[in-house]
Amino acid sequence: MSNWPGKYVIGLTGNIATGKSVVRRMLEHLGAYTIDADALSHRVISRGAPGYQPVLDTFGKWLLDPDGQINRTKLGHLVFADKDALKQLEDIIHPYVRQAVDILVKRATQKVIVIEAIKLLESGIRNQCDTIWVTDAPQQVQVERLMRKRGMSQEDALQRVQVQSAQKEKVAAANLVITNNGSYDDLWKQVNEAWKRISPEQEGPTTQVTTRQATGVLSLQRGKPRDAQKIADLITRLSKGKQTMTKDQAMEAFGEKAFLLLSMNQNLVGIAGWQVENLVARITDLFLDHGVAPDQALPLMLQEVERASSDLQCEASLVFPPIDLVGFDYVWKQLGYERRAPNALGVQAWEDAARESMPVGSALFFKQLRTDRVLRPI
Repeated sequence: MSNWPGKYVIGLTGNIATGKSVVRRMLEHLGAYTIDADALSHRVISRGAPGYQPVLDTFGKWLLDPDGQINRTKLGHLVFADKDALKQLEDIIHPYVRQAVDILVKRATQKVIVIEAIKLLESGIRNQCDTIWVTDAPQQVQVERLMRKRGMSQEDALQRVQVQSAQKEKVAAANLVITNNGSYDDLWKQVNEAWKRISPEQEGPTTQVTTRQATGVLSLQRGKPRDAQKIADLITRLSKGKQTMTKDQAMEAFGEKAFLLLSMNQNLVGIAGWQVENLVARITDLFLDHGVAPDQALPLMLQEVERASSDLQCEASLVFPPIDLVGFDYVWKQLGYERRAPNALGVQAWEDAARESMPVGSALFFKQLRTDRVLRPI
């Protein structure tokens, strides 16, 4: 049993490029509350977080960038070349990560919790889990993913795969092994079947919002993997071909984000695609048909994304709208959003999220969703 009464905790791990983050997001789609412990470890050492000063006291101020943030690349080069230094760093970080995980789990309303961590089996979190799930993939699939998604050479990708701890040790410790051989349909099937055994009555978050406007009845529904073709066609059409998508690409996108589908008089006229990562919501796909009034549609869509994101304890919402939706200042102001530059958000995790997700040449609108952030100085 886990340390959290009333919660069923899945510990999720696996080596690089085996798909553990995709599985975590799939479980989030199905209704779990998910935590990326590795992302929390980055937050621990950001400026203003409790691990920042201990890291500088231990390793020196030479790690700092001009903006006062710890350069994680420099720190990585140091600790991965020195096992003693790595242990010192982990001794600083891990207690704060466990503290943050405890806070997030206790205030989660969901009954099923997923904690993803690449070093789950080596950490104390392992003993707080009810079950251990491990993602597995053939080595050639791992290498291909690293080359395609991270732009690595084949040699570098193979080195990254081989430097990890033995995957067979993780598989041996697993209560459930999910084989991710590259087929998203097969991966969804495995995750769905496992979910039904844990939570047979829960089918995941659903959305059904309807409002009557002068132009007709607007309704909002949560997209499902079975809607992949509709989503692909809608994004291709509403982006005027600037963002083309196939059914397979839409299916793959469900491993990263959720979708809201907007209908007017039962015709699809809008879509919002967003993801929640490291307690930050990022709306990267936001398209409306030219016949839909933005001052009617945007509040309906963004408020629903915020509601769903608040269920996931998000601290901030970032929206990257296309140029034809940027000029509606009164709508953004009414919804509580401000136009900002990524480096003006004030919290490193929010700034990192903006830089990671912001399309080239786009605008950024920002809204803080909660003030009680985890990993603030104690």
